[in-house]
Amino acid sequence: MAKIKRTVVVASAMVALTACAPAGYEGANAGAAEPIAVAAAEPTVSVDPEASAEPGASASPGAEAEIDAPLPDGVELTVRLTGKKFDRMGSAVINQDGYILYRFDRDTNDPPSSNCVDECAEVWPPALTDGNPKIKGLISDDAVGTITREDGTRQITLDGWPLYTYIGDKKPGQWKGQGVGGTWFVINPDGSKNLSCLPKGTPKAVTPPSKSKSDSSDSDYSY
Repeated sequence: MAKIKRTVVVASAMVALTACAPAGYEGANAGAAEPIAVAAAEPTVSVDPEASAEPGASASPGAEAEIDAPLPDGVELTVRLTGKKFDRMGSAVINQDGYILYRFDRDTNDPPSSNCVDECAEVWPPALTDGNPKIKGLISDDAVGTITREDGTRQITLDGWPLYTYIGDKKPGQWKGQGVGGTWFVINPDGSKNLSCLPKGTPKAVTPPSKSKSDSSDSDYSY
């Protein structure tokens, strides 16, 4: 697979931090500008489709098989992956709705396996499929695969790494999940971690929807 070259040009370290830090992080994690991924050129992507404790998914050869379990209510399938280059943040992969996709350091890619289940998967929804997603741009077809999660659904992988969105991203192009917990990172079109533009400090994940505010006020989420 061809390596993706990217160049980040900044006027100064302060400008870089301001441009890179995701919005919504204050104090030690602050950045003045909200990170919205803006395509540096025309979209060119070829997409493939752990903070939680329990290992949840195992490798599933062949993306051709039908999905094994019904999708949870309200879950949308990922039908297209696009690899692009973006201003300030280098390269990334987005889904059909323009949302940035992430990878998790506590997962494994050899063999492919997801360790983000239960509350973790509420915060980081897996990119699910019932077939083969369309691939555009910088992604190689042979880099895309799937795993079968413990609930029987099939999750898209890129270079073996399971793909996720982040509920903290409220609109297409946001990438507030970058660097969360020191384990979540925007994924490059070749499956590697995008480390071009990291927030100052280590941001924490948003609260899982199933957790009440009273339950989560003093919690230190690992996902």
